[in-house]
Amino acid sequence: MKNRNIKLRIIWVIPNVFMYVLFMVCGVFVFSNVFGLRDINRLGIWLIMLALLLFASLFGSYRIWSWIKQGKM
Repeated sequence: MKNRNIKLRIIWVIPNVFMYVLFMVCGVFVFSNVFGLRDINRLGIWLIMLALLLFASLFGSYRIWSWIKQGKM
């Protein structure tokens, strides 16, 4: 039973970590190209995408944390 819980945690945590990495990489891209993106009117779209990535990452972390606390994982 415990071994299954460890595998289940790994299966859920790895994609969540990749979402945080993707958020950081996209954030560096946006903030290094902020003037160019503003010139072609795409800065708003990129900022919305960054906000959605951050929300998805935080929601995934909260869901994993709540499952661990409830004993489901």
